Amino acid sequence: MTDIEIARNTKLEKISEIAKKVGIDEEELEQYGKYKAKISKEVYERLENKPNGNMILVTAISPTNLGEGKTTVSIAVADALSKIGEKSILALREPSLGPVFGIKGGATGGGKVQVAPMEDINLHFTGDIHAITSANNLLSAMIDNHIFFGNELGIEKVIWKRCVDLNDRQLRKVETGLSAEKNTKPRMDGFDISVASEVMAILCLATDLKDLKRRLGNILIGYNKEGKPVFAKDLKAEGAMTALLKDAFNPNIVQTLEHTPAIIHGGPFANIAHGCNSIVATKLALKLADYVVTEAGFGADLGAEKFLDIKCRKAGIEPSAVVLVATIKALKYHGGVEKENILEPNIQGLEKGLSNLYHHYNNLSNKYGLPVVVALNRYNTDSEEEIEFMRKTLANKNIKMELVEGWAKGGEGATNIAKTLVETIEKAKKEPSKFKYIYELEDDIETKMNKIAREIYGAKNIELTPEAKAEIEKIKEMGYSNFPICIAKTQYSISDDMNNLEAKGDYNIHIQEVILKTGAEFIVAIAGNMLTMPGLPKVPAAEGVDVNENGEIEGIF
Repeated sequence: MTDIEIARNTKLEKISEIAKKVGIDEEELEQYGKYKAKISKEVYERLENKPNGNMILVTAISPTNLGEGKTTVSIAVADALSKIGEKSILALREPSLGPVFGIKGGATGGGKVQVAPMEDINLHFTGDIHAITSANNLLSAMIDNHIFFGNELGIEKVIWKRCVDLNDRQLRKVETGLSAEKNTKPRMDGFDISVASEVMAILCLATDLKDLKRRLGNILIGYNKEGKPVFAKDLKAEGAMTALLKDAFNPNIVQTLEHTPAIIHGGPFANIAHGCNSIVATKLALKLADYVVTEAGFGADLGAEKFLDIKCRKAGIEPSAVVLVATIKALKYHGGVEKENILEPNIQGLEKGLSNLYHHYNNLSNKYGLPVVVALNRYNTDSEEEIEFMRKTLANKNIKMELVEGWAKGGEGATNIAKTLVETIEKAKKEPSKFKYIYELEDDIETKMNKIAREIYGAKNIELTPEAKAEIEKIKEMGYSNFPICIAKTQYSISDDMNNLEAKGDYNIHIQEVILKTGAEFIVAIAGNMLTMPGLPKVPAAEGVDVNENGEIEGIF
């Protein structure tokens, strides 16, 4: 059966019953039908003084287009924790329509470990990303309207882009204002995908509605004729933007196929944004359950780094343990095995590809000081010989590894790793925390970038274009040097070259552009040839999506 058929053949519980499992009353929900709801802010206020549960961060080796199943493992671990008698909850990101209709497909897990209702979550859900898109584009409209009616602020350079929640490469660079109306000035512009919008980052990093409004007002939209910054609050845009985001700011609750509660909220990509679900969702989850399973986007060099250095720093939280997801076929791919031969047993290629796993493990365990368990996400093409090789090799290096078979067996296929995680966390509690950041906010901008490049990516240095150097100087002059760094980089390699899968040789990280995000309160450094508006593949997943005669959606995976 397909994922969507498995989901449809599973009887879901009413969302009010799911919420009760973690102590949320029906009156504290705003229900969107039977199986999804928003959680009111009163729940967190009620539980504010309750001790936090244990946070398990799920990350992965460098991803391939073969799929690693990070979300699948996250769901399996949460279900398994519940199966062994622990009170668990998921805290995940919302899928973007770009990948759903592009190459990746949906982001609700697979097989017997899914969050549901999967069609709703993968498409419009509760409208959060639509609200983010509207708030972003309202600001764009207000900028150009202000210029049209006399430009009292003297805006000379607009840096704010419009956005849409689809992969559409044609919109990367566009010319706007071609109507020839009086006072309308044509200019070169472009679109970002909505999940790369600063509004998405703000929604995910804000601590409450007051903080959300403050951050929206602080968005840098451009510069005036004197080169001085112009902010969204100068246009009085933050109030209306907050109104559009008021409901979207509240986290969403759904369930897994095994009825484990799941909070799904916010969805920035990790290669072009900071890659984590919202702070309000994660902190709420920590009050609701003893074990919170949350996920960071793409590989540990991207999602986990930003989760730890940006989100944890801002939220004042830290993981109790980390799950590092790997698959045998991905490791072989990183070991240089050709795609057409990837399903054939190949110990030599597997051994070579383990260097990628070791790199990420070392960062998480030794650089950040966190307890790590490797999850080997099993595929039916994995040979027993390869699995046994992984067990022995990692055991010889004192690396904990557990086989996860959630896709085929549900939570039952992840009970071993669930038990190992509980043991690991309980053991770690007996010792002082070793958690540390890769850089300090007081470090200068280049030092922070260099620390990430050297410590996390294994690079020699950073290389800055003249434009990037000029942008850094401007940021220093404006007084924002103490912001954290959000590097936009390819997910396919630890380096910034997607073709250098094995991250061979001495390499630098090439920073092409530096963008100040005064609302999100971080600095984006674009490395290599990264784009903030993806394109569709030659055969997009959208071609396989349809509605059958019963009105049911088909083709989402």
